[in-house]
Amino acid sequence: MTDPGRTSILRAARKAFAREPYNAVTLRGVAADAGVSAALIVKHYGSKEALFEKVADFSEAAQLLLQAPNERLGEHAVRTLVEYRRENDQDLLVRVVFAAGKGDERAQIRDHFRDQVTRAFAARLTGPDAELRAALITGQLLGLGAAIAIDKTGPIAVADLDQVVALYAPGLQALITPLS
Repeated sequence: MTDPGRTSILRAARKAFAREPYNAVTLRGVAADAGVSAALIVKHYGSKEALFEKVADFSEAAQLLLQAPNERLGEHAVRTLVEYRRENDQDLLVRVVFAAGKGDERAQIRDHFRDQVTRAFAARLTGPDAELRAALITGQLLGLGAAIAIDKTGPIAVADLDQVVALYAPGLQALITPLS
């Protein structure tokens, strides 16, 4: 997604749907926060429902995080998550944390996350407890993303990427390829 208009719309929509119930979110409000017209949102997404579906979709995140063989998946996932944050000033996964409240739309975001990310990791894992290990992997990735989002200038955010990967990825890799 390289179109700045689409990027700003999605960023504003993610914030709006995370903070407000679905019925309280308006295309005009999202447009104002994104610095675009409501007509541009309709042009790109068609409707509020379609925009919400895009916000709730984690398939791109899963595809990016899983683009490595299992032997290097921990390193790749950490590197991808941190690079994406640094390059796009947004996180691939953290928006699911804001879906912890009540409401059908929040449940839909959680369901999409579970189906598109956690189950995608589980499908890649071999050995016992694949679903549990996948949930722990995505939990660790969420924790890393949240830590960077909370403290945008903190040690994780400004550390050398290779150092972050070297320190964090082994924990993920141990869940991906556990010792027998």
